[in-house]
Amino acid sequence: MSLKSDCYDNAPIESFWGKLKIEWLNKRKYKTRAEAKKAVFEYIELFYNPRRTHSSNGYFTSLQLFLTV
Repeated sequence: MSLKSDCYDNAPIESFWGKLKIEWLNKRKYKTRAEAKKAVFEYIELFYNPRRTHSSNGYFTSLQLFLTV
């Protein structure tokens, strides 16, 4: 944890939640909470992690890095 009111502390997670809402959740309607939980899981495990490029690893996807090891 960082000091109170450190705006840079939450920047990565705020960015993640913003992308999740825009790219995945706002496009759908859910009948149950279980459907919504499944959609969040699918976004994190099937879309966000393997396909998204990251500046911290040279703009490779995590799937590309995994396959080169």
